Amino acid sequence: MVGTEFIKGQGLGNQLFCYVSARCIAADLGYRFGTAGQEQLAVNIHSKKGMYFMDMDLGVPITEKGNYKVYQEKEKRIYLKNCVHDMVHGCYVADEDEDIYGIGDNTLIYGNLQAEKYFLSHKKEIKEWLKVKKEYDSYEYTRDNLCIINVRGGEYADNLSLFLRRKYWMDAIKNMRSIRSDMEFRIVTDDVEAARRILPGIEAYHLDLDKDYVTLKNARYLILSNSSFAFFPAFTSETVKTVIAPKYWARHNVSDGYWASGQNIYEGFLYQDKMGKLFDAKQCRREWETYKKEGGMDTGRKKYTEREIRTREKADRALYWVNKIKGRLERPYI
Repeated sequence: MVGTEFIKGQGLGNQLFCYVSARCIAADLGYRFGTAGQEQLAVNIHSKKGMYFMDMDLGVPITEKGNYKVYQEKEKRIYLKNCVHDMVHGCYVADEDEDIYGIGDNTLIYGNLQAEKYFLSHKKEIKEWLKVKKEYDSYEYTRDNLCIINVRGGEYADNLSLFLRRKYWMDAIKNMRSIRSDMEFRIVTDDVEAARRILPGIEAYHLDLDKDYVTLKNARYLILSNSSFAFFPAFTSETVKTVIAPKYWARHNVSDGYWASGQNIYEGFLYQDKMGKLFDAKQCRREWETYKKEGGMDTGRKKYTEREIRTREKADRALYWVNKIKGRLERPYI
């Protein structure tokens, strides 16, 4: 048997990636599938109800983890001065781990597990695995001239490298309006206050977990943040026409060409750079491969001094407040 574990406090998006990837890998290798920590699925700061709006087959319950080998997905990190996190912990830049297909029976897989290599060939089955119960599905916000924006706030909101700047959203809105001049917008978010701060004038809501999920799943147009929550609603959608996501994903704000991570390049998504230009997945992969070959990927851990780290921390806070004040002064009509 091959499986994974739902970790306490883990976000739903990350849990679904682990579940889907491990289940697909198990199927590809011809093993039964199981999961540990089933009681933790969809139990976090956003909901304590568990996975109530899907009938997910979690496979064989794994209660004795000690009877299983552990495979940790291989990581690649680079240590840059772009933010304190990357100086101390490194920036996660990994692509898919090919060695994951060499695991044996009775193995639990842990890791990011977000590369489409692990699951893309199973898309039809995944739509069934993650099928929303009829009583929770809703097309209330499915319109040809309505775009759903997914703003990730929370712990991202005061993080300079993670919280997408107002320019990203304004450029994406402009790109969506190039498709339809009468396009309207609505925000689904985990942090209404942060969403209203960055995009005042657009209705922002944080509803029950199921309503947030199906609003994204059944949208015609989506503007995504660099968060895992919206991926599977978009991936399994039968209605979506255009999806815009941040180029370089978790380092959109600061990257010079590296992806954080390379796993987050997905077929069917359009990736928007800092200038508002759109790229498809094929273009992004080609550029990423070129960067790795020509730019070099020094994954050796660098040791920065406490003074260097404190200096970066102060610079991040100063830039955060500059961007925040600038955003308040520059409020073009939406």
